[in-house]
Amino acid sequence: MYKHILLPTDGSELSGLAVHAGVQFAKEIGARVTALHVTPPFHPIEMTPSVYTAHVEEHDAKAKESARRALEAVTDAARAAGVPCTTMHRVSYSPYEAIIALAAEAGCDLIFMASHGRRGVAALLLGSETNKVLTHSKIPVLITR
Repeated sequence: MYKHILLPTDGSELSGLAVHAGVQFAKEIGARVTALHVTPPFHPIEMTPSVYTAHVEEHDAKAKESARRALEAVTDAARAAGVPCTTMHRVSYSPYEAIIALAAEAGCDLIFMASHGRRGVAALLLGSETNKVLTHSKIPVLITR
């Protein structure tokens, strides 16, 4: 069965539900988890050096805080369930690629993640990181809603 599960989280309520389900699943099968939070890199709007530096520092601080909160929730859930947990924060314009890359690098044998359940035009226009992971991953993906 699965021994190492990747739990990507964006820190949202839906993602939190998936985290708890993933941790419970890991506990039931005796697996460990790696939690991943992906934030976008800084994208400059203005190019003056002093403004650029200030914006980069502010962006980095907000990204680190976002990752800390999201990953702390996974760590707390895993600790409460007695499941070994590692956390990772990656910076990427493409979260689905970061998810797939970390799963391969960390030797995960399952990716467990949430789906917003969008359909039709909404799914087409908004896209879905979950759908992209499903489409491109060579590692099994388990989706929860």
